[in-house]
Amino acid sequence: MREPEVVSHFIRWLEEEGWSCRQEVDGCDIVAERGGAILYAEAKGDTKAPGLDVDTLYGQLLRRSSRVEGSTTLGVVVPVSARAKALRVSAEIRSRLGIVVFVVAEDGAIEEIGGL
Repeated sequence: MREPEVVSHFIRWLEEEGWSCRQEVDGCDIVAERGGAILYAEAKGDTKAPGLDVDTLYGQLLRRSSRVEGSTTLGVVVPVSARAKALRVSAEIRSRLGIVVFVVAEDGAIEEIGGL
């Protein structure tokens, strides 16, 4: 699944959950807001080097961590094929950094790992 498809499925899911979404805001793939909560999310599609690309995605999120305040969450959005790569960062570290992993299935279903 290409990155635009991953983003499209994820935005559809967020909007169904009541989030207001914007794309490509200050270099961030997706910025979503709901009830005072903010989600900054970076997405990747299928690539030839999923491990490297997911590592890059985490780096992009951490660069944006200066924006993180109490009700701000960072999201890693990947297709099922990159799920294991996204979970190489331990649950404890993701929790401390406020990072949630979202896995997008081919049918558009979203698996949320870490919880909003």
